[in-house]
Amino acid sequence: MGHARVYERERLGARTWGERARGSRRDEGHGEEDVRATARTAQTPEMCRTYRTSRKPLRRLPVEILNNEEATALLGACHPTLATGLRNRALIAVLYRAGLRITEALELRPKDIDHERGCIRVLRGKGGKQRTVGVDAGALEIIQAWAVARAVLGVEVRSPLLCTVYGTRLTDAYVRRLLPKLADKAGIAKRVHAHGLRHTMAAQLREEGVDIGIISKQLGHQSITTTARYLDHIQPYAVIEAMRGRAWGNATGGTP
Repeated sequence: MGHARVYERERLGARTWGERARGSRRDEGHGEEDVRATARTAQTPEMCRTYRTSRKPLRRLPVEILNNEEATALLGACHPTLATGLRNRALIAVLYRAGLRITEALELRPKDIDHERGCIRVLRGKGGKQRTVGVDAGALEIIQAWAVARAVLGVEVRSPLLCTVYGTRLTDAYVRRLLPKLADKAGIAKRVHAHGLRHTMAAQLREEGVDIGIISKQLGHQSITTTARYLDHIQPYAVIEAMRGRAWGNATGGTP
């Protein structure tokens, strides 16, 4: 921008100068998008906010909970002997049986798994918070099978638990591509993704009658209120139970 134009902008003010710039661009036959772009460059950062186009809200896909048969089929879709198959089984076990977020799972180290106590230490949780979660013996057995294969590959102990055969960290994108492929192979019609496995664990815990406070700590929520909203969203248990218990009365002529 030349010195004369800088002086003119300071004399007229950013708003007036911007309006003049837009008018000039229109006269020269530029499109509306070009005019808006010129106006944005003419405004201060604070004033530019008024020109930002509002984004359309993202479409939220419905929550789909897996049943036990579907979860078992997903594990079965992984190769039973190849190292990558054993690793993918361990990944699913961590997401499904411990309910970790995808980033939490991929940041785990071998030392974070306590087989004796049956727990996993999450040192890099959401918001940088740490917590310890429980995990069942079946999931630990799957994790241990991968740990043995991992050691045979010569992967360093300090490398991420869920890593490539070369010891590098798996990416979120890889997991997002992997799970739908395994679901297709297993014949699962539902949308399968990492957070959906976390949803499945939470829904199963609720059905099993686990106290909401324990579920909250397992998920890493800050408050029980957050967990209550979370559970009501993915599995409105009270509504389902109330409707399931209804019987057909005389008004409907008995059970159809």
